[in-house]
Amino acid sequence: MAKANPVSRIESDRLNTPTDLDPNDTKKIAEGLTVLLSDLFALYIKTKNFHWHVSGPNFRDYHLMMDEQSQQIFSIIDAVGERARKIGGTVLRSLGQAKTLTRVADNDAEYVSPLDMLKELRDDNKALTAHMRELHEVTDEANDVSTTSLLEEWIDQSEERTWFLYEATRNATDSGH
Repeated sequence: MAKANPVSRIESDRLNTPTDLDPNDTKKIAEGLTVLLSDLFALYIKTKNFHWHVSGPNFRDYHLMMDEQSQQIFSIIDAVGERARKIGGTVLRSLGQAKTLTRVADNDAEYVSPLDMLKELRDDNKALTAHMRELHEVTDEANDVSTTSLLEEWIDQSEERTWFLYEATRNATDSGH
């Protein structure tokens, strides 16, 4: 077995915030929060992309809804990162790391119809909700009541975004503008 490098041990101790949670649990939770953070950054950028590029007869409504949703997603980002640090974990250090972890697919298409934008964001938010529920199970089992409580708020927000996007796409026809 290789000896631990004492310098790297000292360096990692600098970020080890004290907590009464089990170290194995904090590691799992921080890793889950890091993936969630990656998903949130990707969903934020995608929502802004569609906000900037939406067109057509429902432009104003869709443009404003996506702007509101992107702001809501952005407001969660810092809280996710800080929560991982509060329990002694670490989080994202780069966009490259976020890209390797995110479960939200990019959409770099030159043109996406407004209806397809809304459907894609609806499905992404629905998947985000499911991923947060999985993390909620981990935090609940670890008795991390603070992260569990935050996740419940974020799940509710994600469900609302999904609902709004669903209602905006229900029985809709795409004019293709």
